[in-house]
Amino acid sequence: MIPFSVLDLSPVTEGGSIAQSLENSRRLAISAEENGYKRFWLAEHHGMKGIASAATSLVIFHVAAATRSIRVGSGGIMLPNHSPLVIAEQFGTLAALYPGRIDLGLGRAPGTDMRTAQALRRNMEASANNFPNDVVELQALLGPVTDDQKIIAVPGADSNVPIWLLGSSHFSAHLAGMLGLPFAFASHFAPDMLLTALEIYRERFTPSSQLDKPHVMVGVMGVAADTDEEANYLFTSMQQSFVALRRNARGRFPPPVKSMEGLWSGDEKIFVDHAMSYAVVGGPETIRRKIQTFLEQTRADELIISMPIFDMEARLHSLKLFGEAQRHLAAAE
Repeated sequence: MIPFSVLDLSPVTEGGSIAQSLENSRRLAISAEENGYKRFWLAEHHGMKGIASAATSLVIFHVAAATRSIRVGSGGIMLPNHSPLVIAEQFGTLAALYPGRIDLGLGRAPGTDMRTAQALRRNMEASANNFPNDVVELQALLGPVTDDQKIIAVPGADSNVPIWLLGSSHFSAHLAGMLGLPFAFASHFAPDMLLTALEIYRERFTPSSQLDKPHVMVGVMGVAADTDEEANYLFTSMQQSFVALRRNARGRFPPPVKSMEGLWSGDEKIFVDHAMSYAVVGGPETIRRKIQTFLEQTRADELIISMPIFDMEARLHSLKLFGEAQRHLAAAE
């Protein structure tokens, strides 16, 4: 049975507030746990009016405190924005508070525009080039203390928080394979290198103390509703959001519209449709068919779903329908 998980950005909707967004993340995580999802991950983005999860470790704490068994983690922490020691201390603290439930997914993108990234990182060039070394340093800080270790993360040392590498290119596939770490591919918005990256990861995988064989998670944008028509209507919020991203006019997450006609150009439609190549949008039968095809194509070990839906009740209903789809597919195996 392939587990399903949730990727959440704590979307800030038009007319909503950050407080409401964080409360919605809490509600979504509780429902995810009730519906049998394995993980609830939160993503680090900065300077974006429509995303409230910038202080990712704090939002993870908020969600973990409201749940009992679901794994909670980062999808991901953008490590070049941070000192490995600081992340080791933060996630070591989370692991002490919620033992056996914390995941640490790491990415190397800035998660923001270059000016904000400069304010976060200070030294852009060194941060980007040091990513592999920073991952190895973070592994050591979270692992057992050695006799000659000069710097110790307290909390953090010997917490052995599971590390994942996230990526949308071959770089992270190579690195995850070399380090023997689980690999999550951002196919929910970057479809181009998915299959070749998974092939590279599996071919180059070297067993490690954390993992003895390759383990792949793949992402999709997902909107489930009672009918295909309703799901396609709800999905227009994400389509509008991606058009705004292309125009560098990021705002709060917009309500759905009856038609995208007049809201995007031909080139923008091509851009959005391509980025959303693997989106799973539809009623119950449609989403089951699309998920089964995608999992057969990728041979993934896990599926993580981002549900960009404006109305919170519709988002919760979508989560329930994807949970039912997972159980249906498992029963059919």
